[in-house]
Amino acid sequence: MNDEIRLATPDDVPRVREVTDAAYRPYIERIGVVPVPMEADHAANVAAGRVFVTGHPVVGVLVLVLVPEPDHLFLDSICVHPDARGTGVGRALLHFVDAHARALGLPEVRLYTNAMMWENQKIYPRYGYELVERRAEGAYDRFHYRKVLAPESGSGAVRG
Repeated sequence: MNDEIRLATPDDVPRVREVTDAAYRPYIERIGVVPVPMEADHAANVAAGRVFVTGHPVVGVLVLVLVPEPDHLFLDSICVHPDARGTGVGRALLHFVDAHARALGLPEVRLYTNAMMWENQKIYPRYGYELVERRAEGAYDRFHYRKVLAPESGSGAVRG
């Protein structure tokens, strides 16, 4: 996967919607409700500078949110079009999240995933996320994760 990850533009909104719907649609039957990312206001998120995309056409989508607490970046949604699974898009997006949080001076990334999306419970720990808690919120039963970012090597730190 060599496509750059870039801030989405208004022209990307239809494809952001398509990729999000294609990625999350299979979960509707399993979890019994429409996944929240499918109901998001994609145009508003793009306008707010929260959406990053990759691919030509777009095959990977990230929605990142700066939260009121200045100690972490919230990964609201990450999805890859089913046709692009297994090509490294998801891995590149997760690495981008880490780099973006570091660039913002944030030491941690947080996210949650539906308890019925058990594939994610295998993926996130492989990328350094630790389970913090399981919490039911309305119709959604979620696993909350966090990743504490180690300082990048070569950051200029002096060793004694």
